[in-house]
Amino acid sequence: MKPVIAIIGRPNVGKSTLFNRLAGRGKAIVIDEPGATRDRNYAECNWNDRPFTLIDTGGFEPASAVEILVQMREQTTLAIEEADIILFLMDGRDGLTPSDQEITRLLRLTEKKVFFVVNKIDGPRHEALVSDFYRLGIETLYAISAQHGQGLDELMDAVAEKLPAGGPVREVDEERIRIAVIGRPNVGKSSLVNRILGYERTIANPVPGTTRDAIDTPFTRNGKRFLLIDTAGIRRKSRISLTLEKYTIVQAIKAIDRADVALILLDAQEGISEQDVKIAGLAMEHGTACILVVNKWDLIEKDNSTIGTHVENIRYNSKFLEFAPIIFISALSGQRVTKIFDLVERVYAQYTKRVETGELNRKIREIIEMNPPPGRRSRPHIFNYITQVAIKPPTFVLFVRNPDAIHFSYERYLINRIRETFGFAEVPIRLFFRNKGD
Repeated sequence: MKPVIAIIGRPNVGKSTLFNRLAGRGKAIVIDEPGATRDRNYAECNWNDRPFTLIDTGGFEPASAVEILVQMREQTTLAIEEADIILFLMDGRDGLTPSDQEITRLLRLTEKKVFFVVNKIDGPRHEALVSDFYRLGIETLYAISAQHGQGLDELMDAVAEKLPAGGPVREVDEERIRIAVIGRPNVGKSSLVNRILGYERTIANPVPGTTRDAIDTPFTRNGKRFLLIDTAGIRRKSRISLTLEKYTIVQAIKAIDRADVALILLDAQEGISEQDVKIAGLAMEHGTACILVVNKWDLIEKDNSTIGTHVENIRYNSKFLEFAPIIFISALSGQRVTKIFDLVERVYAQYTKRVETGELNRKIREIIEMNPPPGRRSRPHIFNYITQVAIKPPTFVLFVRNPDAIHFSYERYLINRIRETFGFAEVPIRLFFRNKGD
């Protein structure tokens, strides 16, 4: 699992500018799928071949001068709990403020590694501004300009040295199917875990965000080995909705990074929300197999069209997950909960499936001949051969004459036909185009 770095600090000290600069250096995979666009407050980054997840805790505007300390304390506390490394950003132009001192007092109580960073030091004429911050009693301060990039290499080289090792968790205990239960607070994640396991492994409480940390439970069912990951929300519903959302996302990232199959819980009464779509998009970006689990189905008044209406609404709002199975359950009563495992095993079989190269090339030639791609400047596209290079998710490389000339609509056509032809109907697949000489 990748280590997590959180950027904290007062409003308008440059947190988002620093976030965008670091995210631009090690850009996360962007999927070109309908409905996948969403606001970003996290990014998968890399510095000196050290991968990490970067979190921006900014984005709120205090309603009053009194409330700002409450908000900062909440954000800082959450960052301390969730992150492996903290970048505390201060504004060199403003000088040391009481708010900076308040945050520093909180940071002194943590054992996490903290980097104290003075921003907006844009050149030699501003370097004298750093001296004011030594009143904090911090031995090492990093002077940077997030806007122009000055001092960033020195800071991030030091950060990279302190990053905890992030091992390839999926390779450990591979015979277990790793299932992450993810979703917004109060959709019934802990109740579902308890129902699956048959005892109170986690606290089930109707207060949103009761669970704090991801809780792993290995178990065996019908001779098959599983690892259930119950993800956290936030312990209590924060007064700051943006903070609650951000750290729900952090927990989802951590769980998805370790899982083979994600059970994305939706609330039947509320329908699919924007936050649900964000969480589903995280799973899609990571290439994790997904099952959309509509919980609290026992509380819905039903007629002949109820299921159809719910399915249509879910599909419309999460078009990029049109392949993911949907199941309607009640964690409280146990209705259809055992059916989840039929889906998990079916999806996992597709997720780990390999196709022999010879068969793959024979079929792909037929697929291309049925619908050749439009040529470019009267030159036909030349497709050489295709090979499967990975599982979890199934990943294919198609060698062509001009990879950049393949239109995204034709790429989508090929992906859909690969799904249909080779039995990947319910899992994400990735298709890359490469030049034959690569």
